[in-house]
Amino acid sequence: MFVPPCFVIFCRLYWCAMNDMAIIRPPSSSVGDYVKAIWGIAGSDVATTKDVADRLSIAPASVTSMFTRLREMGLVEYEPYHGASLTEAGCTEALRLVRRHRLIETFLMEHLGYSWNHVHDEAERLEHAVSDEFTERLAELLEHPNRDPHGALIPGPDGTIPPEDASPLSTSTVGTRAQIVRVGHEDAAALSYLGERGLRPGRSIVVREVRLVDGVVTVEDEEGTMHSLGSSLADAIFVRGPSEDGS
Repeated sequence: MFVPPCFVIFCRLYWCAMNDMAIIRPPSSSVGDYVKAIWGIAGSDVATTKDVADRLSIAPASVTSMFTRLREMGLVEYEPYHGASLTEAGCTEALRLVRRHRLIETFLMEHLGYSWNHVHDEAERLEHAVSDEFTERLAELLEHPNRDPHGALIPGPDGTIPPEDASPLSTSTVGTRAQIVRVGHEDAAALSYLGERGLRPGRSIVVREVRLVDGVVTVEDEEGTMHSLGSSLADAIFVRGPSEDGS
């Protein structure tokens, strides 16, 4: 059976990272999932119990219990019936995992042939099995990319991340010319739909119609093909560099 060279490199990186570093027990995968979910929902603001429960597909009662545990660990500020916000330590942990996740996604797509609609779930599984040392070796192998396959910014090794420089397609006006920068959808079916139509980061589009009644946005791609996007997709596509049509 043929084994891709980059898969061999991946395995060697993993083996070296596991043998070169002291064994340190990081927060559990469930704790990591929670702080990452809070960061993804609210950043430094407050994420409600319902928001986190919906994102992780678990019962609100379980979220309430974990919020209490995270507060005891110093990772969140939690007020019952209001929600939780990340402390400085919690934000650091969340960004550490986000960096790891997005680098793994990039590797899977660029070197192992994964499609962009399948890398998320695979990276979710792998991110809890590798070390920080492995993460940095992977970043070096990938030549320190700034964005992942979906266009999301990759936090730096120091835990910093630049501000988002794009806005949702749904806020654009008719006649706007723009470039797709990021697709903030994790659903595999939605990503497959956009990918089949070439609506990926780097693609140039022109907004041809914005329907206020239902949020549908129609765009024209570089080949002149029209695409009508529902409100959930238009909200998840982030664009930048608009100018008026004809300029």
